[in-house]
Amino acid sequence: MASEELAQKLQRRLLLEESGVAAEGDELEAEVPAPSEAGEEERSCLTASAGAELSAKLARRHDINEGAAQPRRAAVFNPYTEFKEFSRRQIKDMERMFRLYDSGRDGYIDLMELKLMMEKLGAPQTHLGLKNMIKEVDEDFDGKLSFREFLLIFHKAAAGELEEDSGLLTLAKLSEIDVSIEGVKGAKNFFEAKVQALSSASKFEAEIRAEQDERKREEEERKHRRAAFRELKSAFTQ
Repeated sequence: MASEELAQKLQRRLLLEESGVAAEGDELEAEVPAPSEAGEEERSCLTASAGAELSAKLARRHDINEGAAQPRRAAVFNPYTEFKEFSRRQIKDMERMFRLYDSGRDGYIDLMELKLMMEKLGAPQTHLGLKNMIKEVDEDFDGKLSFREFLLIFHKAAAGELEEDSGLLTLAKLSEIDVSIEGVKGAKNFFEAKVQALSSASKFEAEIRAEQDERKREEEERKHRRAAFRELKSAFTQ
């Protein structure tokens, strides 16, 4: 029954093609290729897909080399879990500094904003020097610094991964952020670093509790001020 129905549809399609009329979509879908043909078609699709992916990667690499690559949207990240070597206060200080020089308010520090930052820090750089600074941590090749890439500056400085003449090391040293430049949190050897790593979790929790206590204290002060204002207002309305 199924074969007869398929034969009828194929015959109808031939008649429609001979008359110059296109067959309807649901009738065209009834044509099922033989297993060998299906396998060849699948392999052809996979080859085409792989070729397209490789072509896209090569094209992006060419754009990067030519300086015409479009920036990609940065993945959402948690600075407190990714940069565990820094305390919450240190990361907040870095974020405050980043926002201060992100004059465009677009979440990035571009070359001109970095130029202004280095001038404010008293260490002006040449145009080429600024480009090299960005290039050292520019993981997505967009020619500017995201907040994560900005944190990488201090991460590399603390880990001793920057050259002495690096503009990024100068930035880290001249910033007013209390970050040691000798290894992770100033640890002089592996064992000190191990102890500090073990105590970082409890310190992190203590900082969160301190922030929560501070917010509670501010909220209590606001409540007292509102109560005092209501008492003063009622005294005048009597």
